[in-house]
Amino acid sequence: MTETLPAARPARPHFSSGPCAKRPGWDAGALDTSALGRSHRAKIGKAKLKQAIDLTREILQVPADYRIGIVPASDTGAVEMALWSLLGARPVDMLAWESFGEGWVTDVVKQLKLADARVIKAGYGELPDLAEVDTKTRDVVFTWNGTTSGVRVPNADWIAADREGLTICDATSAAFAQRLDWPKLDVVTFSWQKVLGGEGGHGILILSPRAVARLESYTPAWPMPKIFRMTKGGKIVEGIFQGETINTPSMLCVEDYIDALEWAKSLGGLDALVARADANAKAIADWVAKTPWVANLAKVAETQSNTSVCLSIVDADVVAKGPEAVAAVAKGLAAALDKLDVAYDIGAYRDAPPGLRIWCGATVDAADVAALTQWLDWAFAQEKAKVA
Repeated sequence: MTETLPAARPARPHFSSGPCAKRPGWDAGALDTSALGRSHRAKIGKAKLKQAIDLTREILQVPADYRIGIVPASDTGAVEMALWSLLGARPVDMLAWESFGEGWVTDVVKQLKLADARVIKAGYGELPDLAEVDTKTRDVVFTWNGTTSGVRVPNADWIAADREGLTICDATSAAFAQRLDWPKLDVVTFSWQKVLGGEGGHGILILSPRAVARLESYTPAWPMPKIFRMTKGGKIVEGIFQGETINTPSMLCVEDYIDALEWAKSLGGLDALVARADANAKAIADWVAKTPWVANLAKVAETQSNTSVCLSIVDADVVAKGPEAVAAVAKGLAAALDKLDVAYDIGAYRDAPPGLRIWCGATVDAADVAALTQWLDWAFAQEKAKVA
């Protein structure tokens, strides 16, 4: 054990997996506040909301015929709108390999109580067998990137191009850091507070023409809460996808999102964002490769996330002392670095196996990730000594 602290510190110790780090150089004073105190339905409010939608389309390279709406209740609200409004017309395959996917399973099986909902699961660190998924005749619900497990789908090749059902994809920790295969996706959701470091409370719902056709041809058997309603008289409410939100948004949060989108555009758009996240994840991967006490929770390299990087403590001495010792070391390590203002919020998600979760999305700087790895080694040595 050494008491000597590492020389370099992360300039920004923000490694939370949501809300995530603000963009480099962010300053609240730079935000345009002209829309504050005004109605979101006034000309200025509508223009700001439409600007956010248009920039989202540009940066994410969303096809022109896909609709983009700003909706309430973060990514959760966006996913719930899709599940309640679209499911029930066909049998559905539900994929789950971490806590948020499990949450959507609960909604479909226990709340909507669909008669033919097949659940395909895998444990933390793994993907389900995608070959088992019927993307041809059934609807499919899945997360692109498992935020709490750090496991992502490597691509969308497993989705049938000539599918008859809909694919509903929770992409909240993938959008803006991983490339989404739009022709294979009918519903995509995310929240601002992930890869772009926006403020919480708002979600984005993106619908393909096929999803819109489902909305206009199918009426669910259950009552539809007002906050989920996207059609009127059998037709989609186009205003939702032009900035006329269902409920009142925070215009300050909208302005902050626009600021992040403009930053992303200034870097070079999606290519630059993906490159930043990849560089951050590589800094962790390179360190893991030479560090015997730690391993990536995702067992297969091509499924390892470049945003929510989840790590397991695999030191033989600590593991030999049992799960409680592993959990104690992980908890102590995260707490120590938080107290020293080196790394905030890097403990594993509460439902995940004990370990660490380090956000490596595009708003994080690779130099800070590299500096953090030295502190992780230092803190691990301190915590291992306590359970010796």
